[in-house]
Amino acid sequence: QVHLVESGGGLVRAGDSLRLSCAASGDIFSRYHMGWFRQAPGKERELTATITWSGGSTYYADSVKGRFTISRDNAKDTVYLQMNSLKTEDTAVYYCAASRVGYSYNLINSYDFWGQGTQVTVSS
Repeated sequence: QVHLVESGGGLVRAGDSLRLSCAASGDIFSRYHMGWFRQAPGKERELTATITWSGGSTYYADSVKGRFTISRDNAKDTVYLQMNSLKTEDTAVYYCAASRVGYSYNLINSYDFWGQGTQVTVSS
């Protein structure tokens, strides 16, 4: 099974940019759709952005459309989340997750393998 490790979180100001990375190991990366999810204090974990195994299709939550971009490099076994124009409401723990190909890449329930999360804090 795949093992995921996120990096790149931190404390930034509103309007700043940040790029998260998620390195995968333990299995063939291109066997998985990949996604970024986030969980704010007191709230449920929510889908942020997902990408198919080939990178050919992406899906975004309405709250991040036009500001966040998900991408992947299958040669490096890594998925990225570029976050621009950050807002205070983007503050959350961000999780990387993997879904086996064959499941719907834009549904949170399709994701079986999760990283430990990385904190993103956006101050005003």
